[in-house]
Amino acid sequence: MKLNFTKMHGCGNDYIYFNCFDKETCDRVSAPVSLAPVLSDRHTGIGGDGIVLIMPSETADAKMLMYNIDGSSAMCGNAIRCVGKYLYDNGIVSKESITIETPSGFKYLTLFTENGLVTSVKVNMGAAILLPKLIPVDLPGENVVAAPVTIGGQEYAITCVSMGNPHAVVFCEGVDELPLHTVGPQFEYNALFPERVNTEFVHVLGRNLLKMRVWERGSGETQACGTGACAVGVASVLNGYCDKDCDITVKLPGGDLIIKYTDEAVFMTGPCIKVFDGVMDLI
Repeated sequence: MKLNFTKMHGCGNDYIYFNCFDKETCDRVSAPVSLAPVLSDRHTGIGGDGIVLIMPSETADAKMLMYNIDGSSAMCGNAIRCVGKYLYDNGIVSKESITIETPSGFKYLTLFTENGLVTSVKVNMGAAILLPKLIPVDLPGENVVAAPVTIGGQEYAITCVSMGNPHAVVFCEGVDELPLHTVGPQFEYNALFPERVNTEFVHVLGRNLLKMRVWERGSGETQACGTGACAVGVASVLNGYCDKDCDITVKLPGGDLIIKYTDEAVFMTGPCIKVFDGVMDLI
């Protein structure tokens, strides 16, 4: 059984995309939880940080579902930009302002085009969630800003934000040397986070200029994380490192994202790149 797909990435955060507007494709990816680990394997599969289903929606231009390497489902800021590009470049939508339905609500995209193809996308990611029980994180108060915690025997000051996924942000130096493959799982599976957590380690390079590495729940270290960059932008304002209502540049291993945190919403702007189309044989 053959399965058509498109490989795309945003700042190196790569996913395998399936056009579920096509009924035959939709039927063949009817078990995405089990397909995601097989197809995402970089040695025996296509290779990626997960899979994305682009589906019809009764209330928006399209619906997006994303599954991590381990089959868990989450919101993904880098993937939603690529969904916008796929829809426009393939003629499924013909406008430059579109709405995508996701498990964490509706997201509003502004597409920027060159020579008839989308090159970058600005996404209204909605309001940041700061109330601990809604993130969720098992800490008291109205928010968690620079809260002292001990994880893996080390002391950290964490700022917690939800952008559809729970995030714990740590400001520190030397992020390049950080043993993320050790520290990341210690955060992800800590009892403070009942639904696990994405963790961002951030070096403040200057006013409104940040450098970040991320450990994503269900995927491990990735080249970029869109919701993580949004959470970092929010956390940097709450901690006084960056300015509200201003463009904040977040430098990731795979590229740069521009974040703006306002009273109404968090906006993320970044690239979206098609790598190739392909056909996978399913056994």
